[in-house]
Amino acid sequence: MAPTRSAAAWRAAALLAAAFASPAGAAEIVLRPTEVIETKAVYGRVESRDTAPARARIGGTVTQLTVTEGDAVTAGQSLGRVTDDKLALQLRAADARLRALTSEQVNTRSEAERAQTLLERGSSTQQRADQLRTQLEVIRSQIAAAEAERAVIVQQSAEGEIVAPVAGRALKVSVTRNAVVMPGEAIAQIAGGGYFLRLALPERHAGQLQVGAAVAIGADEGKTAGNGRGRIARIFPQIENGRVVADVEVAAAGDFFVGLRVLAHVPIGRRMALVVPESAIRTLSGVDFVTLATTSGTVEVAVVRGGPATLAQGAGEGPGVEILSGLRMGDRVVTR
Repeated sequence: MAPTRSAAAWRAAALLAAAFASPAGAAEIVLRPTEVIETKAVYGRVESRDTAPARARIGGTVTQLTVTEGDAVTAGQSLGRVTDDKLALQLRAADARLRALTSEQVNTRSEAERAQTLLERGSSTQQRADQLRTQLEVIRSQIAAAEAERAVIVQQSAEGEIVAPVAGRALKVSVTRNAVVMPGEAIAQIAGGGYFLRLALPERHAGQLQVGAAVAIGADEGKTAGNGRGRIARIFPQIENGRVVADVEVAAAGDFFVGLRVLAHVPIGRRMALVVPESAIRTLSGVDFVTLATTSGTVEVAVVRGGPATLAQGAGEGPGVEILSGLRMGDRVVTR
């Protein structure tokens, strides 16, 4: 049995050597410390820049409602109507008063003209003519006041229309048709002005945050699964509950869900690390190996890889990988 085990061991060693044999024309790079950005993975909330309520400007009954949650709206768009039956009655009363005043004006004007004619013939007095002219001016003023009151009622009726204050999307609709509302009551909440990501980080990172720093958005730093990247647009000076709050501009925030939690990788500092091209790492049986060139030939070294990192200039092409252990500065790494 011993010779059999020895032969199997030699075959395994031969297969391992064949698997790690350096290909012809392989290049070498000398490891130098590379500056990498250290990040903190946190979850942020998608928020809208503006959240404005569409309010009822008069009290009454909601007779029309044309918006529901999730609808996209434009600024000034009609979302429904509130009707107050008393306004219709007040409008009819104002019209009746105007008709009465108009009739009285016509009658007073005729009397004033007749008094002026009689005055010219000497059959009337100047006092009577002046009295009728004054009465006519009073009626004209009453008609102007009645027309202004009617315009107020008409304006109140027009304010029964519920309009969107900003362009955006309806987050919440608080009422239903035939509901009774009070003046100023919120009918719908409109999110507009664009969307951003709001982050809350531990206060120990407050001094390390910088406006304009790039932020990776997605499930994995460097592999954002299409979510993209953003930048820190604002850092709030007030720290609450041991957290510093920052806003991140990101196009991938979307325009539908508000409050969605998104993973973000926020830069909080820089450090030196050893980075090799991903093509220099080969995996066998779950163990990562890197080929090193030495004076006596090539040697396979087991390494522990970290996250993706940017290669230093002249350190090869393609994506880079940080090496946590197994290599040291000055090693000559064989790349494929």
